[in-house]
Amino acid sequence: MAKRGKKYVEAAKLVDRSQVYDVKEAIELAKKTNTAKFDATVEVAFRLGIDTRKNDQQIRGAVVLPNGTGKTQRVLVFAKGEKAKEAEAAGADFVGDSDYINKIQQGWFDFDVIVATPDMMGEVGKLGRVLGPKGLMPNPKTGTVTFEVEKAVKEIKAGKVEYRADKSGNIHVPIGKVSFEDDKLIENFSTIYETMLKAKPASAKGTYVKNVSVTSTMGPGVKVDPSSFAVK
Repeated sequence: MAKRGKKYVEAAKLVDRSQVYDVKEAIELAKKTNTAKFDATVEVAFRLGIDTRKNDQQIRGAVVLPNGTGKTQRVLVFAKGEKAKEAEAAGADFVGDSDYINKIQQGWFDFDVIVATPDMMGEVGKLGRVLGPKGLMPNPKTGTVTFEVEKAVKEIKAGKVEYRADKSGNIHVPIGKVSFEDDKLIENFSTIYETMLKAKPASAKGTYVKNVSVTSTMGPGVKVDPSSFAVK
């Protein structure tokens, strides 16, 4: 295991690893134990009781956080004609078709999210080998393959985050920055937690939410007691 820095070790002393905290306390601790000199991201991590080898237990999607993430996403839209104009009007950073496909093939990645209209996916699919490993491939499940270009761009700009369970059933989602007020982080946390509950596969057996923790970019994880707040 990598040797931890002095700041991290000091910060970790503030967190009782054997305790689960109520959500307000957990978020306060995640902010207090931030050791980064920049405005670090606060992230929530879920360990879910799912078997991702089964198709019906693969969890993937996207949700708009009520208070955004504190980061403005740069959006590239693959579209033509009226849909390209719609994307530009909605505030997309880059809009085009084959010209941007060529740029990406040459190693250009100055964007965070790609939206594509379904008719463009034949072309965009050629980028699978480059975009796939980076998690940038547009997908209907996350609302990034759609003819509703305006809605997609505006949601991403407003703070839409994608989530996807890894092979072990873990999901990591950013819920804001250390500079956010506690109640805004709590509201974002509640939104993603409710989304996870709704995403529970019908075939999942046993305990579904096994573990929830919040952490800042370079800080220790703080376990959260999900029963510490009411889910509507």
